[in-house]
Amino acid sequence: MATVVYKVGDDVSTDAVYPGRFMATVLPSETPQFCFADDKAFNTALQQKAFAPGSVIVAGQNFGCGSSREQAASTIKGHGLVVIARGFARIFLQNSINLGLRTVICPALEAEVGDEIALAEAHVRNVTRGADFPIVPLPAARQAIIDAGGLIAYTRTRLVAARAR
Repeated sequence: MATVVYKVGDDVSTDAVYPGRFMATVLPSETPQFCFADDKAFNTALQQKAFAPGSVIVAGQNFGCGSSREQAASTIKGHGLVVIARGFARIFLQNSINLGLRTVICPALEAEVGDEIALAEAHVRNVTRGADFPIVPLPAARQAIIDAGGLIAYTRTRLVAARAR
């Protein structure tokens, strides 16, 4: 089970997730320090490792809109967070898949900060509210990339398997 640690609404821009003024820092090992940097309280809690890996950010429609900066996905992944949103901007979703950030599309989700969430294959269960919400599954190939830890890890695994044949 995971806890909702942050909630945002619709149309959250990649600039809110990873402000453009930090674009000189692009290494996945360095980007996490700037996750939601303009929300000082949340960013401080992230820096202090106040949340367990697998903790959840809940979002509305069009999460990750704006620029194509992959650092927005990298900064969240660096904290081991999961994003459950009613919908994602297309480029953010693809960047998330490529980097192995766990994203869940759940159009009807109702959750607040502090709610306990259980993720299943076909639904999200808000344990606190005693309600299930169906998810929109990713295509199997995209899910396999996330499960492998991102496109590089997925490709490496496939190459090693091909050499072993």
